[in-house]
Amino acid sequence: MHLDWQVKYYPELTTNEFHDIIALRLKAFVVEQNCCYLDLDGKDKKSYHLICRDGFGKVISTARILPPGLSYSEVSIGRVVIDEASRGKGIGHELMVKCMAFTMDEFGKVPVRISAQKHLEQYYNKHGFISTGKEYLEDDIPHVEMLNSPI
Repeated sequence: MHLDWQVKYYPELTTNEFHDIIALRLKAFVVEQNCCYLDLDGKDKKSYHLICRDGFGKVISTARILPPGLSYSEVSIGRVVIDEASRGKGIGHELMVKCMAFTMDEFGKVPVRISAQKHLEQYYNKHGFISTGKEYLEDDIPHVEMLNSPI
C-alpha cells in the first residue's frame, strides 16, 4: 500500500485536512472507545501534525507533536491514532518513527514525554519510551506517563 506522509504546522493545514484529522480522532477516541471528552483543547493551534494518507488521499493516521511548554516542559507527542481498518499493518510503528525523526530535526536531541494508554505501553517501549511510574485514569481509561530520553 502506498502511503503519503506529511508534517504540517497548524497554520499550514487546510480546513479539509484539519477536518479529516479531527474526524479520525473523534471516530477512534470518542466513538470506538465510548469516551466523551473535549478533543479540541486549543493545543492543536500550536502543534505540528503528522498526517498519513493512503493511496486514495484518505487520512488513515495522524499524531500531533507539541513544542516544549505546551503539555510538558519537554516536547510531547499525542493524539496518536490509526484508522481501525488500517491497524495491524505496521503503520503505527512507522508513524512513531516519523514523529521521532521530525522531533529530532525540529528540536534536536531532546527528551520526549507522552501520556500513553496503559495497554499501549509495550508499543511505546519499542520506540524508546520508558514509564516514569506515574499511572492515572484519564477519562476513565488507564494511562501511564512515559519518557524517551536520548543518550
